[in-house]
Amino acid sequence: MYPRIIIPPKDKSFFLFGPRGTGKTNWVKTAFPQGLFIDLLEAASFSQGSVLNMSSIARDCAIDRKVVENYFSILEDLMIGYRLPVFTKKAKRRMITHQKFYFFDVGVYRTIRPAGSLDNPFEIEGIAFETLIFQELRSVNDALKLGYDLYYWRTANHAEVDFVLYGEKTIKAIEVKRTERFTSEMLGGLKSILRDYPSAKGFLIYGGSRRIYEDGIIILPISEALRSMPEILQS
Repeated sequence: MYPRIIIPPKDKSFFLFGPRGTGKTNWVKTAFPQGLFIDLLEAASFSQGSVLNMSSIARDCAIDRKVVENYFSILEDLMIGYRLPVFTKKAKRRMITHQKFYFFDVGVYRTIRPAGSLDNPFEIEGIAFETLIFQELRSVNDALKLGYDLYYWRTANHAEVDFVLYGEKTIKAIEVKRTERFTSEMLGGLKSILRDYPSAKGFLIYGGSRRIYEDGIIILPISEALRSMPEILQS
C-alpha cells in the first residue's frame, strides 16, 4: 500500500503522515514489528488549547523530547497546528513562558481526539468551542488583512485570558466559555488584563443566548459572535 516509502536507517525514528483510516498504522506495525509505534497526532490532541509541555508529552510517549519538538515543528510547517505565544508586551506581572497549541480546525481536533468512558465530554466540547473561536479569529484577521498578532495571556498566578489580539491601534482580549449560564466570576481574567491594559477592549463569548454588558466587558452568545466577528475585530 505504501511502496514508495523509504526504509529508514537502523535505530532511527521517522514520521508518517497521511489520511486517517487508510491502514497506515497497521502497515507500520507489520513492516516494523520490532519498532515502537506512537501516534503523536493523537498525543498532540491532548494538548489542544493547553499550555504546551514538551517534556511531559515526551515522558508520556516514552520518547526523546527532541523528537516531540521536531514533530510539533512539522505540524506548524504543514499549517496543521499552531503555537500561540504569551502576550508579554509591557507586562506588569510575572508571566508564564510556555506556548499553547491548537490544531488549525475544530473538526480535525474532534476527529483526532479519542474519547473514552473516563473522559469528561464537557471538557472536550469546551476545548472544541474554544478552537472554533480561534480558527474564526485567524480566518477573519487574515481575510480582512487586519494585521493583528494573536496571543494568549496568563500570569504566574494563573490569571488567564484565552486570546489577545494585538494591533497597531488596539488590543482586544477575548475569553471563551462553553457554558450556557453566565456568571460574573467568568470575568476574572478579563478584569485582570484590563487593569494592566486600560485601553484594551474585553469580550466574553459563551454558550448562552443573551447579550450582556458588565464592567466595560461585552458578553456575547457564540452565534452572535460568529456572525459579527468582522465588526468585533474592526471596532
